[in-house]
Amino acid sequence: MMQNWFEDAKLGIFIHYGIYAVKGIAESWSFFNGRISYEEYMEQLEGFTASKFDAGSWAELIEKAGAKYAVLTSKHHDGVALFDTKYSDLSVMKKTPAKKDIIKEFNNALEKRGIHIGVYYSLIDWSHPDYPSVYANGEIPEDLSKVNRFSNPTDGVQDEDKWKRFLEFNNHQLSELLTNYGKVDLLWFDGDWERSAKQWNLPSFKEYLQSFNKDIIINSRLQGYGDYKTPEQGIPITRPEGPWEFCTTINDSWGYVPHDNHYKTLKQIIRMFVDCISMGGNMLLDVGPMEDGTIPEQQQDILIGLGNWIRQNEEAIHGTREGIMQRYWAGGSTLSKDKKTLYLFVHDTPQESLCLKGLSTPIKRISVLHTSKELKHEVHGGVPWFNIPGTTWIYISPEDANEHITVIKVELEDEIDMYGGAGAVVTHN
Repeated sequence: MMQNWFEDAKLGIFIHYGIYAVKGIAESWSFFNGRISYEEYMEQLEGFTASKFDAGSWAELIEKAGAKYAVLTSKHHDGVALFDTKYSDLSVMKKTPAKKDIIKEFNNALEKRGIHIGVYYSLIDWSHPDYPSVYANGEIPEDLSKVNRFSNPTDGVQDEDKWKRFLEFNNHQLSELLTNYGKVDLLWFDGDWERSAKQWNLPSFKEYLQSFNKDIIINSRLQGYGDYKTPEQGIPITRPEGPWEFCTTINDSWGYVPHDNHYKTLKQIIRMFVDCISMGGNMLLDVGPMEDGTIPEQQQDILIGLGNWIRQNEEAIHGTREGIMQRYWAGGSTLSKDKKTLYLFVHDTPQESLCLKGLSTPIKRISVLHTSKELKHEVHGGVPWFNIPGTTWIYISPEDANEHITVIKVELEDEIDMYGGAGAVVTHN
């Protein structure tokens, strides 16, 4: 059951933090794909200090960014837990100089600010001895030389008892996360692709998770049993069905990679955000803190800039619903819940007038949202006896524009009604 808060939130902040920040390498995949040995990867445990980690300042930054929820990696595919788990020695509490329960401190800080708590948890664990005990769907591959030892048995022999033990291990760790860390609003799974729904014990597994919190929201990475879709890195061109969230990185990396300076600009981030909310989705924007727990300045600047723009245009964002189709208005839009106010996003500096097509509802007032300045408009054409509306032209000058994206507020006399026909030949005037 999707909770209203999620669809109203629009923006979440994703945080990939772990031992991989020590060398600034790809999280988990760097050893899985053989770019670095497993032993060398795990040596990073010794260098993980989190010496400047301040959960309060992270939460403050998330609030400044205009986000309503945050998702932190409690455990990536490498199996290293950022929380104090009884069920494994592989945690930053037990195995690193940090000796901190990062999840506890972070969740407490979010709770204090009223930000919804999301927890990322990898279903797969490439460090757990019981994990590589079976194959996906139980199907033994013909060519065992291509089997990755971290995922599956290399000898073609499956061990169902070990697999059952691993599922119990996951249940235990998730029980800790859902019991000892405040009210978790959202579980963000990853790694479901290495096993089938039946192997993950679905739908019973989902019912088990809901037994801790009946209102918990679970992302789509649960072999068809999730509550919302999570397209990644490639922004959807067609609106995904149902509730959805686009997850993307602020540069090209999920975790901290010091040489990755390929950042999206603030304007590009706002543009992507607007594209998401125009299609009724959320954006989950990822940052990667450094090993010591500080978030790189460039990442902070982008988050603060995004938050400043959101605050100027709050009314068009949180609590709105997806807007009209782009054939009516090319820049994307949102609608108030009562469908009587339309918010148009203007991406470029306007030169004379904006063209809104297909609007059948009479207009009460049009204004620039961040300044409240009223704008003049005219309607040209239309064939009233066929219920075909004219074209609405909204007059605006370059001085009216916001430095990033301008929002135009169109207040209507009634609920919005759009004409989507192919026009008609006027045979009598």
